[in-house]
Amino acid sequence: MNLTRRGALLSAAAAAAATSLAACATSGGGNDEGAGKGDVSAENPLGVPADAGLEVVVFKGGYGDQYAIDAGTRLKEKHPKVAIDHKGIQGVGEVLQPRFVADSPPDVVDNSGAGRLDLATLVASGKLKDLSELLDAPAVDDPGKKVRDTLLPGVIEDGTFDGKPLVLNYSSVLWGVWYSKTLFDRHGWTFPKTWDEMLTLNDEIRKAGLAPWTWQGKYPEYLNDPLLSMAAKAGGFDLVKAVDNLDSGAWQSPAMLAAAEAIHQLAVRGHILPGSEGLSHTEAQNAWCKGQVAFIPCGSWLEGEQQKVTPAGFDMVMAPVPALTGSDKLADGAVMAASSESYLVPAKAKNPQGGLEFLRFLFSKQVARGFVESAKALPVVAGATDGLTLTSGLGSVAEAAKAAGPNMFSYKFRTWYAPLSKAVDDATGELATKRINPQQWAERVQKAADAVAKDSSVVKHKR
Repeated sequence: MNLTRRGALLSAAAAAAATSLAACATSGGGNDEGAGKGDVSAENPLGVPADAGLEVVVFKGGYGDQYAIDAGTRLKEKHPKVAIDHKGIQGVGEVLQPRFVADSPPDVVDNSGAGRLDLATLVASGKLKDLSELLDAPAVDDPGKKVRDTLLPGVIEDGTFDGKPLVLNYSSVLWGVWYSKTLFDRHGWTFPKTWDEMLTLNDEIRKAGLAPWTWQGKYPEYLNDPLLSMAAKAGGFDLVKAVDNLDSGAWQSPAMLAAAEAIHQLAVRGHILPGSEGLSHTEAQNAWCKGQVAFIPCGSWLEGEQQKVTPAGFDMVMAPVPALTGSDKLADGAVMAASSESYLVPAKAKNPQGGLEFLRFLFSKQVARGFVESAKALPVVAGATDGLTLTSGLGSVAEAAKAAGPNMFSYKFRTWYAPLSKAVDDATGELATKRINPQQWAERVQKAADAVAKDSSVVKHKR
């Protein structure tokens, strides 16, 4: 899985976390305990206790954690007696699962990266605090506005479960195909608009002595992104909803089969760097940065994650996945997009008000602008990039978002149904190595989706 953003695959630790958390779903999680609430005032709208400790655990991946440290620094300026214990870690699920089970979690958590805690189980177990109080609090930069009014459209909805906002994502993520503008200019190549054009260009790239594609083989989610993007473009929003709603036959629809065939052709035609299936995300991305490969699929965090190893003058850019055909249902430029990097306040936090206050500062424009500069990524705070000079990668992401307009789409099944997510990942890994064909891929995934739909123990969601 990607050690930066969503996490491509639940680790054994995360799977154990889901089991253990589910077992304690009736253990009384959901009641706020600990430091309680301090005096509420215009200077302290969330009633942060004056001298309570505040434990912050942040996933330290491709975005780093400087932006979270900055938020803590700003909070300390307002609440100097609050002692902040900041931890930047990886393996969030492995580290925190025992603490959630024991109802002794930190006060605020960035639940992201490989092996993150299973969000659906946290929700079902009543382990998360309702964030409505935060969203209705005055914004740090403009007290005349509520925090909710400073966020991009859809952000609150992405973290809302059964009508309650329980998670607030920080990064606005787009998924596409990355390439070096410098390399393409040197060879006179143009990014293809359709998949047929992609396959034709791949043959030209091979003649130039380069591998056309690589992928982060140990974490097949990366290759799912272009596959699912093409399916959405061809099948439209109705197909995306059908997949998320576990509709019978959705994974075997013509659009989904055609998208699987498109990815399969990369393998069949020898367009993938040999050995890619054994590469981690960093190994594949480093091969791409070294100029061994023309294309790599990834989310918009890639530039920030690779900034320490990217050669000068590489000028990486991201483009939306090409259309599957010339008659797709979604307009040209449609792109997979969602908010990511999930922040939450545990219901059993010792200092929940401090956790909410930390998020109030984290989602301030000043801290968000620092995130743009340090992480090379787009935050969900409106106007955070105004007046900033964007790098080549981030600029291309911003352009893709603007061009897509209403034709942005996202799948929810990954967050809602972890077993289905893993089944899709495993099947795509087999597809990309020619161990199964597109029809077998669709049959395997549909079987997994049907199993989830029939499992009465799994809480179902609808779009």
